[in-house]
Amino acid sequence: MSYVSKVLDGTCPKCGQTKVFKEKGNPILFKMPVMHERCSKCNYSFHREPGFYFGAMYMSYALTVAEMVAVFVIGLIFNLGFFNIFIGVVVIIFLLSTFNYRMSRLMWL
Repeated sequence: MSYVSKVLDGTCPKCGQTKVFKEKGNPILFKMPVMHERCSKCNYSFHREPGFYFGAMYMSYALTVAEMVAVFVIGLIFNLGFFNIFIGVVVIIFLLSTFNYRMSRLMWL
């Protein structure tokens, strides 16, 4: 199983058999994703030292900027006004917030 498929599936980066997150979270209900402590198969720790996830914050920032640029370009292609593009960016970033949280942690793990 490749690294990319493990990240997209949300499985353990070492064995690829256990899901990293208990809950996916829901931005509409203001619920953040919850991680397991360890892999149930290989005992790999999903909770690293406190500074470990600073890198995940940078990954989340990169994903968010890419999404914002994509929405901005699509808005320009369809000739939307800047206020409509702004509203689109805010809505997309809000809806994809838990996805970015999960993907950034999985990529950094």
